[in-house]
Amino acid sequence: MNVVRVEDARDPRLAAYASLADARALLARGLFVAEGRYVVQRLLEAGRFPIESLLLNEAALAALAPGLGALEAPVYVCASRFFESLTGHHFHRGCLALARRPASSPALELARGVGALLVLDAVGNPDNVGSVFRSALAFGVGAVWLGPGTADPLSRKAVRTSMAASLRVPWAAWGEGAAGKPGWLEGLAQLRADGVELLALTPQGGARDLRDLELSSPTARVALLIGAEGPGLSEAVLELASMRVRIEMQAGVDSLNLGVAAGIALHHLACARGRQP
Repeated sequence: MNVVRVEDARDPRLAAYASLADARALLARGLFVAEGRYVVQRLLEAGRFPIESLLLNEAALAALAPGLGALEAPVYVCASRFFESLTGHHFHRGCLALARRPASSPALELARGVGALLVLDAVGNPDNVGSVFRSALAFGVGAVWLGPGTADPLSRKAVRTSMAASLRVPWAAWGEGAAGKPGWLEGLAQLRADGVELLALTPQGGARDLRDLELSSPTARVALLIGAEGPGLSEAVLELASMRVRIEMQAGVDSLNLGVAAGIALHHLACARGRQP
């Protein structure tokens, strides 16, 4: 463990932490930030992301020390009063980590062999993305596809809201498509051609009540498709679905928060697949 005690918030070795509020700058450098002891602990345990450095106060160092023995990256330790002036925000709780973003995963390859896949269509709110990842981890989703317009699951808010689930559930982000490569809709069509049942979550009339969901078999490969709050799934995505499903609610209730709806739907799906009591 390479502990470096820092006595001045202006120390140039801490310069990387001064740009945490600039998501574009972090992305351009191929980095993301984890904040809080729980999330940083999960980052260390995951072992999937090379860690650039940690910035801790003395209390966080004492709490995390058992898991830092093999860490080669520097562990900067400073007074708690330095954090907010340095980072410009207050969610850190005296514990921050900078880690390197993973290389992009080929979406179709990631989906192979996955029993339950979650697909997000233009879900641009990072809090919703984080909440959905948390439910995905809880209900055994094997991977997540992020369609164009979906928020970065490694953004500060998404990682924090997911309670580090976005560091544990594999995911792949779809761009708009490029020459010689399948685009977003072509990828969904390929999933269906590969035998994956595409379930579109929608409040539209004619959708099947999730309580009555029956899959072709308990081992069927399934993808749950969820759109943004308000607009929902695009018509193009709905057209590709094998089945449209809904969450039955009391009359007069328009909708649920996206994160809540995703959790309920994923629980129903886990039950239908025989993976949840």
